[in-house]
Amino acid sequence: MEKKKTILIVDDDRDFADCIRIMLEAGGYDVEYASSARECMLAVEKRAPDLIILDIMMEKLVSGLHVGYELRSNPAFKDIPIVMVSAIFQETGFDVGAEKGSDYVAADEFLNKPIKPGELLACMRRLLEENTTHEEAD
Repeated sequence: MEKKKTILIVDDDRDFADCIRIMLEAGGYDVEYASSARECMLAVEKRAPDLIILDIMMEKLVSGLHVGYELRSNPAFKDIPIVMVSAIFQETGFDVGAEKGSDYVAADEFLNKPIKPGELLACMRRLLEENTTHEEAD
């Protein structure tokens, strides 16, 4: 029997996180939740998830960017796939998606809020599949 994948949702909007959690649990995933950058780092250190859904704007305008950078800088966590989700474009006009893959925007994918559930699931499945393939090759 295949182990359930664990997804960590990091977002200060509990309603958004609960909607995503319900969808993911219905899809067979284990879901953890963190409401801040600090809680995220504690959760990852306690039990590294298979994938992180990370909001950008939390305590500060760019808290999620800092968390992503911190995760990518740590050899123990650098390979965890990160899907950044945010309404930053609507709020500021700052197009983070165009910077995906840069040294500072440490995300495998970027989705603008509001996100489409099917788009998120497809993105997650692809990243989890890629990550599993990389782990098997190591």
